[in-house]
Amino acid sequence: MSHRALSPVGVAVVAAFVSGSGGCGSGGKSIAISTTDASTSIADATGALVVDAAIEAAAPEDSGTTTTSAADSASDASAPTRNPLAQPFASTSIWNTPIGSGAVYVAADIKVATGTTLEADDDVIVLTPAAPSTDIYVNTADWDPTMSRCPVQGALLFAAPIPSDFVVPDPMQETPNSGLAVLLADGRTIKQTQPFARCTAAQPGTSHYDFADEDLYGPGIGGAHGGSGLSAIGGTIRLGELRPNGAPPHHALKFELFAADNYYNDGQQADCSRWPASGCDGYFDTSGNALKYGGTNPALRPGSLLALSTSVAISSLDLKTEPAQLIAWTLQNYGAYLVDDTAWSAYAVCVENGAAGSFEAQFQADWGYSIDTDGTTGAFALDMQKLVSALSVVNNNAASAVGGGGTPLQPLAPEISAPAGDL
Repeated sequence: MSHRALSPVGVAVVAAFVSGSGGCGSGGKSIAISTTDASTSIADATGALVVDAAIEAAAPEDSGTTTTSAADSASDASAPTRNPLAQPFASTSIWNTPIGSGAVYVAADIKVATGTTLEADDDVIVLTPAAPSTDIYVNTADWDPTMSRCPVQGALLFAAPIPSDFVVPDPMQETPNSGLAVLLADGRTIKQTQPFARCTAAQPGTSHYDFADEDLYGPGIGGAHGGSGLSAIGGTIRLGELRPNGAPPHHALKFELFAADNYYNDGQQADCSRWPASGCDGYFDTSGNALKYGGTNPALRPGSLLALSTSVAISSLDLKTEPAQLIAWTLQNYGAYLVDDTAWSAYAVCVENGAAGSFEAQFQADWGYSIDTDGTTGAFALDMQKLVSALSVVNNNAASAVGGGGTPLQPLAPEISAPAGDL
């Protein structure tokens, strides 16, 4: 589920939760471990694309964008490029499209978090296509805190390249989503599954729910956030982002709220989510389940695009911490999609924890405090509560008008070219 120890409500409803959900809650602290450098190179069919898969994501100054030198491109010395491993998917992907001038904002009216203000939900990102093939088998522990995700219990889900020393320990009581996004050997296909574990180095991994493949160079909408069907890599805060004196993330983020307080429920399955989400948690309207969706705002559901309205001056929020200031800029220019249920009174943001390293460890080292606020009273916690309370929903976000349409508030991300050949 969503924290270091199972919440009181979680203990009471875990049986119903496991049976009714494709996955909710945010990241318990089962930090993935890799004891050696997991770098590798990918080359397309022409050998043109060579990138380090143990990237520190993008340098914060350019958010995944670099500038081609005159020696590299005599025709255009300033042509921007983008590393698809640092910032994947098409420029027009929901994750890369800025808020537009046509955005229609409605109040989100998100309830104040009383358990903890912010915690991290770890997306397990593995972009090492030359690594050894690793089998991933079925384990049905799901989000039951009394069961282990370690043992193989069923059939082979799929095999994927994962460094042999990369480990995702058994979380037990913490029950994180642990959505895995792994790049296959073709350097293009992304497989996704949850809740992933690999308890012993050089041994098979386990998971339960398999999701449709995505193309690294495609729209990248869907994936292993079971409470929405949205991606486990798109929108994730990556290594190299939110650094001191760096630029803010130039892509949409992924947030999670306590569904019992916030997510709209009129009893109709068709209304429990909104585009681009493909669904919601199975327990959204389950009588007697303490996790049943209990919100009354029709705009606020899995798939909703949250944003700071352009009418809000960020300076007026009087944010004291630099990470909150960086996040505020991103929320105003790109927004954040709702992808899961925290399953207790908390907010969550999705961050990278994979073969290249842990964003949480980077954040702690950079700022001297954890991205997990561990309560509601610290300076960063107070800043994040201000931000969330100021958020609106972009109510006209749609496939035909991503971000609300109109003129984008920021330039589109540079295009990336897919390798030759079919996916």
